[in-house]
Amino acid sequence: MELSSINKNNIRETVLQAIKKAKALQPALNAVVTFVDVEEQLQKLEMMDPQLPLYGVPVVLKDNVNTKGILTTASSRMLSNYIPVYDAHIVEKLKDAGAIIIAKASMDELGMGGTNLSAYTGPVNNPYDTTRISGGSSGGSAVLTAAGVTPIAIGTDTGDSIRKPAAYNGVIGMKPTYGRISRYGIIPYASSLDHVGYFSTSIEDACVALSVLAGRDDRDMTSSYEAVPNYLQSLNSDMQGKRIAIIDNVQNAITDSKIKENFNTLIEQMKQRGAIVESVHLNEDLLSVILPTYYILANAEATANHSNLDGIRFGMREDGDSVEEVMIHSRTKGFSTNIRKRFVVGSYSLFVENQDKLFRKAQKVRRLLVDEVKHVLDTYDATIVSATGSIAPHPQDSIDEQLSSEYLIAENHMILGNFSGYPSMTIPSGFVDDMPVGINLMAKPFDEQTLFNLGKAIQEETGLKGKTVEVKL
Repeated sequence: MELSSINKNNIRETVLQAIKKAKALQPALNAVVTFVDVEEQLQKLEMMDPQLPLYGVPVVLKDNVNTKGILTTASSRMLSNYIPVYDAHIVEKLKDAGAIIIAKASMDELGMGGTNLSAYTGPVNNPYDTTRISGGSSGGSAVLTAAGVTPIAIGTDTGDSIRKPAAYNGVIGMKPTYGRISRYGIIPYASSLDHVGYFSTSIEDACVALSVLAGRDDRDMTSSYEAVPNYLQSLNSDMQGKRIAIIDNVQNAITDSKIKENFNTLIEQMKQRGAIVESVHLNEDLLSVILPTYYILANAEATANHSNLDGIRFGMREDGDSVEEVMIHSRTKGFSTNIRKRFVVGSYSLFVENQDKLFRKAQKVRRLLVDEVKHVLDTYDATIVSATGSIAPHPQDSIDEQLSSEYLIAENHMILGNFSGYPSMTIPSGFVDDMPVGINLMAKPFDEQTLFNLGKAIQEETGLKGKTVEVKL
């Protein structure tokens, strides 16, 4: 589904059909946490300009995006009673552009995961094969885009939470530069790594979405003052002379020959279009500690960010004979085992006696990794790698932050985009064993236009523009 397919002459029917489709798919996909009553939005739309960029477009939000008066759970039992009193900045932006919010999508609990198996409402299933995972943490949004419910769905990305499910579900996943989109009103995970992004099925729609969502917001001090271009107007697919670096550490770490073949075929097509594609080798020792470095930093920040979810100041409450008991009971029942484990790791690395040997050391390693990426992009326009080392696995075969040498680089390299804050995008590159696979691009800060231009050329080669899947019910 693309923006161009929206019938502006009968918006009500278009929106209601999108909701009807999402509800029909819910038993198979389990992608929605809350359906939104759209009547008030539709009435307001009647007084708006039909030329608005997202006029009447049904949009899905990841359930960590605050929506005034609408349940927002971040797929955690702890927030199962949380109804915000305000809209996130991006909700305001979407509505001002004419979009209609139709649903809140499932996610890994509090965004902490890469499988979408941990949501308190249950796992989200892949629309290409419902016995396989969607990926996470933005799995619900990815799935609803891939199934053709909506042309644009909002996600967030702290490690690869947009870009990996995009690959697993055969859609475009865009994580722009850190600060490009305001995070005001987003339930956080790790503040120095969190990005707001989105899914689409065409590069053209990805351009429109970023032009709508980007821009300075004084309520988010990390949001950028950088001017917002008209990405669609500047879009072109000319690859002539573009310098693109293959990070060979990543490709060498991938063992699936079919994914390697898919990647190599695309590289040859890019070369035929005039691109200069060369391999670069990064420090292998540094790349092998991406995941543990991320695990320390992200969970330390998460521990601080969610210290208020204690049943007293915030979140669902369990009874106890004292304030301390209420907090213990609420956090024990409110969070899954996996989340509690992350908080333990985060707290441990923040103990005064551990900060130098864990937290600050991880910060230094992060800086070294960013320097590696910067050095490559000083010479090249973008990097390119296979987004994942496999197709979407079955739940019993899925890995989530597994500290195994087999997966350390092949499955965690996209964290580099969060460590650096550089723009990074996954785009479909074909199919392996009837399941979608994708490639990942990364460019210099605020050079999203290069990603879009390269993406358009790739889209032309693959013929996958607007591709969605009919879910077998």
